[in-house]
Formats: sequence, structure tokens, C-alpha cells
Amino acid sequence: LGMKNRRFSRSVRDISGLCSPLYFHWSLSSPRIVVLGINRAYGKNALSKNLIKMLSKAVDALKSDKKVRTIIIRSEVPGIFCAGADLKERAKMSSSEVGPFVSKIRAVINDIANLPVPTIAAIDGLALGGGLELALACDIRVAASSAKMGLVETKLAIIPGGGGTQRLPRAIGMSLAKELIFSARVLDGQEAKAVGLISHVLEQNQEGDAAYRKALDLAREFLPQGPVAMRVAKLAINQGMEVGSLMLEFTIPTKDRLEGLLAFKEKRPPRYKGE
Repeated sequence: LGMKNRRFSRSVRDISGLCSPLYFHWSLSSPRIVVLGINRAYGKNALSKNLIKMLSKAVDALKSDKKVRTIIIRSEVPGIFCAGADLKERAKMSSSEVGPFVSKIRAVINDIANLPVPTIAAIDGLALGGGLELALACDIRVAASSAKMGLVETKLAIIPGGGGTQRLPRAIGMSLAKELIFSARVLDGQEAKAVGLISHVLEQNQEGDAAYRKALDLAREFLPQGPVAMRVAKLAINQGMEVGSLMLEFTIPTKDRLEGLLAFKEKRPPRYKGE
């Protein structure tokens, strides 16, 4: 990362000498893969004001950094991905505070969905309510078979407020999404894979990070591809079929396209620069 982002990375690791609720770092084994690790064990990684503020700063730092090729969101807490909104903190809020805070959660989750590079949610534990909405904002979701996932807000007489009512139907279909939201049903990893909520399901390992390891494997698989093409492909997919053919024009004048053709001709791996 640039100097500005390196300073930011240090700041998220050190808050008044306490363990930070969010880690922001490059993957040691694969440069250009960034890991956002949630580490709020005492609150089951629940989305507090502070955590949302830090997520917002992290996303702002990442969205314009062209060195970033893939982003993985994971938990540093065994058995937990994210338990949703911090209801203990919310119970202390006045009615006038709740609305703006929910709007902020939704805005951060939308910003994650709009990041220009591939994003992967590694679900190695509980992902409920806003926690599952956070995962739904990612392009790809992988989970351990022991993970638990659900939009459970109707149990609290509310509805998903972070985009889940839109993204869950897109992922699994409208009828089944309605069934899961109406029932507040919680699925394990195998059930989530069966309905298409996640792309891969893994048996959990002794370290408790099977989904994260699979996410790293996927991210490494993405690395050799042309950076501009990856960004444009994501935008074209998100915008819809009609836009896809038009987006191809953005890749034609790039240096990477010419490098790809030359590498194919010379039978060597391409050396893309994102230009």
C-alpha cells in the first residue's frame, strides 16, 4: 500500500493500546490480496459504531488503491463471522440515533458491494442478520460446514436493514428468500450450499479457518488475470447483460490487452500492470 494506507493500517491495529476490532493487512503469502479481519470477540464481532466507522475507513482506503487485486473479509474470532448489529449498544441509543446508525451500516455494506475488485467472504462461523448481509455484499461466499447463516431480524420484529431483502433474493431466488426471511431460519454450511447462498462448503479444520484458506486459494486464482479486465468484468456483471458488451470497449485500448496477446504469442505468463 501507499504511505497513507500504511499509516491507516497501523491505526486500525492500535486503538488506545487495546486490541483493534478490525485488522487490515496484505496476505503474507500472496501480495495484492488484502484481508479485512474482524476481531471483536467480546461482542461476537457484532457491528458496533466503532467497528462500522473502521470498516468505512478501510473501504475508503481500498476503493482507490490500484495495487489491491482481491479483498477477503474474514473473522479473527473462532466460531464467529459476525453476529449482526450490536443490539446491546443499540438498546442504549435514542430513537433519533437508531435511524442514522442503521443508514450508516447500510451505506458501508453498499460500499463493500461496490468495491471495484473481487471480494470474498470467508464464513468460518456464525453469520446472522447484518453479519450475513455483510457476506451477501461480497462477490463470493465460502463457508465451513459448521457455520450458521440466517437473516433473523423478524424474530426481533424488524426486517434486514443492510440490503439483505435485495441481495438474498438475487442470490437464491425470491420465493426461497422470502421463506428464509419470514421464518428467520438459520442454515448450516451444507444447507447454504444446497440453496446457492454460498459457492463452496468445507469441512472445518483444527485451526478453524477452512473457509479462509479456501478464500485465499480463490484469490490466488484471480491474481494472474488482467486487473483492468477484472474491474470491468465485475462492473459489467453488476450492471447487467445490456451493459456487458459496451464494457468490452474499455479493455480494448489498454496496455494489458496488448501484453496478453504478446504473452500468448510468446507462450509465457503475461506481466500485467493494470494499465
